Amino acid sequence: MLVFLTALNALALIPTLVLFVEVLGAVASRDKVDVQIPQTPGPVVIAVPAHNESCGIIPTLMDLIPQLRECDRLLVVADNCNDDTAAVSAAQGAEVLLRDEPDRRGKGYAMAWAIAHLKDNPPEFVLFVDADCRLQPDFVSKTLDHCAQTGQPVQTLYLMTSAQGVQVDQLVAELAWRLKNWIRPLGLHHFGRPVQLTGAGMMFPWGVIELAPLASGNLVEDLKLGLDLALGGTPARFLPTVRVTSEFAATERGAESQRKRWIEGHLRMIGGYVPRLVAASIATRNLDALVLACDLLVPPLSLLILIALGMVALGGIYAWLGGALLPTVLAVLNLSLLAGALALAWLKFGRDILPASRIPLVLGQVLRRFRLLGVLARRSSSEWVRTDRGRPE
Repeated sequence: MLVFLTALNALALIPTLVLFVEVLGAVASRDKVDVQIPQTPGPVVIAVPAHNESCGIIPTLMDLIPQLRECDRLLVVADNCNDDTAAVSAAQGAEVLLRDEPDRRGKGYAMAWAIAHLKDNPPEFVLFVDADCRLQPDFVSKTLDHCAQTGQPVQTLYLMTSAQGVQVDQLVAELAWRLKNWIRPLGLHHFGRPVQLTGAGMMFPWGVIELAPLASGNLVEDLKLGLDLALGGTPARFLPTVRVTSEFAATERGAESQRKRWIEGHLRMIGGYVPRLVAASIATRNLDALVLACDLLVPPLSLLILIALGMVALGGIYAWLGGALLPTVLAVLNLSLLAGALALAWLKFGRDILPASRIPLVLGQVLRRFRLLGVLARRSSSEWVRTDRGRPE
C-alpha cells in the first residue's frame, strides 16, 4: 500500500510542478520589443468560421475590415447556419462561403472548408478568428509580422471576459482562463518553448496550414490542431503582446455547457496525445514535444484542485490507520505547490478582476464546479454548438 500511495502522489505531483514552473516563468517574464522584419509580408486571408452568428459577427468584422491591406481578403464561412449570418457578413463586405453538411458539424470542418477553397489561389498566410471576438486595432499587422518572422504558427493572447456586475463564479472562470491562456503560455514563451493553440487569433504560414488535418468535429479542435502540428514539427509560438477577447456565456446553462466541453475535450487529448508526444520526443530528441506533453498533462484547474485535495485525504487516512507519513508529506507538498502557484498567478495577473475582499467567496464556487466532473462520463456530442451569450438568435 505504501508503494502504491507513494507512486500515486508522485504522479499527481507532475502536473502541479509543471504548472508551478510555468507560473514562475510568467512572473519572471518581461515584455519584449518585437523585432521587425525588413520586407513586407505577403497577402493574408482572414478566415472567420461562423455558425448562427448574425448578431455577434458584425463587431468582429468591423474590427477586421479597417486592418486589411489591398492584397488581403476577409472570408466568412457560414457553416450550417439557419439564420442570416451569410447575408449580414456579405453586407459588411466580406467574401462568404456557404457550407451545408449537417452530418459534419464543427469548427474544424469549417476551417478545412476555407482552406480547400483557397488552394486554387493560396495566400502566404491564413489567420483564423472566431466570429464573436474583438480585436485590437493593430492585431493583424503585428500578428502577420511575427508569423512571417518566425515562419511558424502563431497563437495570440486570447482572453475571455465577464460582463460588469457578474457573480463571483464568472470572475473565477475569468481568472482560470487567464491562467490557461495567458499565464501558462507566457511562462513557456519566457523559456523559449512552444505553446498549445488556444482558439481565436491563430495565424499560419500557408505551407503549414494547407497540409494540416483540420476536418474534425473534436470538442477542442484548436488544441488538437496545435498538437498535430507539433507532432509534424511545426508547433505554435506565443505572441503575448497582441490580444483578442470574447465574452463568457451569458447564462448559467451556457457557461456549464462550455466548461463541460472544455474539460471533457482536454481529458481526451491527454489520453490521446501525451503518449504520442513523449514517444516523438524520444525518437527525435525533440525537447519541445516533451514540453508540450508535460503542459498537456496539466488538467483543468477544478480537476487539478480536486486531485490535490484527494491525495491529502488519502494520505491522511493512511497515516491515521498507522501507515507511514511519506504519502501525506508528498500530498501536502503537492497542495502547497498548487496553492503557491495560484497565489503567484493571482498576485501578478489577477488582482484587477478578483479583489482580495472577494477571495473568501471563491472556495464555494470552486467546490460547485466539482459537480461538473461527475457528468463527464456521459457521452457528449461533438456537434458545433453556438455558445449562448444572451443575444437574440
